[in-house]
Amino acid sequence: MSLSRPSPREHIHSREIRCRGYRRADGLWDIEALLEDTKTYSFANKDRDGIASGEPIHRMQIRLTVDDRLVVRAAEAVTEAAPFSLCGDITPRFAELVGLRIGPGWRQAVRERMAGVQGCTHLTDLLTGPLAQTVMQSVGPARSRRSSATAGAARPPIIDTCHALAADGPVVAREWPDFYTGAK
Repeated sequence: MSLSRPSPREHIHSREIRCRGYRRADGLWDIEALLEDTKTYSFANKDRDGIASGEPIHRMQIRLTVDDRLVVRAAEAVTEAAPFSLCGDITPRFAELVGLRIGPGWRQAVRERMAGVQGCTHLTDLLTGPLAQTVMQSVGPARSRRSSATAGAARPPIIDTCHALAADGPVVAREWPDFYTGAK
């Protein structure tokens, strides 16, 4: 099923986000995210002598290196394009993420370090949303395979994280019947 037919409209802005997860030869994981914003029109910009149609307004990247416990072992960010020449000056602060664990409390811990003038809204949103989700999609299945090898494990943490994975729903009944809470 696709979206309904839209009303007549004019394309103005595009935001592209691409995230990729890599298993490294040393057993760690590199998770990379890219954010790029473009406009369909040219406009004035004092720091860049204008920004042409299709030229990135924002082009920013983050790489987190995490271990199997989802602890950040290395973090770096780069701003290749931004509306202000000083935007990239904040990227060294991302090294402060080293030692944090991606899981409950991750968003709050990132915001404590990167909110407001302490960071970059675009990079922080990328870090707490799509990049963190890509960590879970990349590392999670490998962790699940290992934990399923040790049968009798605890309730999978993915249960109740979304509509499809409700503890009383058909997916949990099929995949994790020991943790199904619906009518039997």
